[in-house]
Amino acid sequence: AVVSTQSTGSQGWIDGALPDELKGAVIELKAYFDESFGSYIRVDYGTGHEINFLAFCCCLFKIGYFSPSDYIPTVFFLFREYLVLMRKIQMWYRLEPAGSHGVWGLDDYQFLPFIFGSAQFLGNPIISPEQFVHPEIVAKYCEDYMFLECIKFINEVKTGPFAEHSNQLWSISGVATWTKVNGGLIKMYKAEVLAKHPVIQHFVFGSLLSFNPR
Repeated sequence: AVVSTQSTGSQGWIDGALPDELKGAVIELKAYFDESFGSYIRVDYGTGHEINFLAFCCCLFKIGYFSPSDYIPTVFFLFREYLVLMRKIQMWYRLEPAGSHGVWGLDDYQFLPFIFGSAQFLGNPIISPEQFVHPEIVAKYCEDYMFLECIKFINEVKTGPFAEHSNQLWSISGVATWTKVNGGLIKMYKAEVLAKHPVIQHFVFGSLLSFNPR
């Protein structure tokens, strides 16, 4: 119901937020935004929905509504607020994970915050990859680092040893540097999300994000 209600009102507020010279982008922006919050028909949510919110943000940059100075705030404020909202929706409506690989997947619902979050650690001398599985590190730094905030949420909703319910993440803790973690996650995202037909089959293309490479 929340997704259906949001969809019917999104065009109005997107149109209202854009200056007149950018209003031609409303139809495409609405398409990505409306697909960002899960399916009210299947009552599920996953990386296929998450990528639509990324596309929504990318389009705001492409039309010039956001500028390069907005890169960091877009990830660590706007996208983070989206994550917080989606976690509440996941819990409240008990959304099924869309296309989850279970224990062998990175996470039941999200992928991008692990890429953004690992990038936040690049050059960080305080926390090494092996430390993110330590509860005391998560508790101390989760409000400052997106990656640790994700781990905190996983620990809240799953039970049992971390190595068992989140085996892929546990494996990442054995990687030597955050540079290698970040690079590996980007490769994994391309292979497990962008290249997977069941995930990407509903993604729409238009003038802002074209199917044809340029």
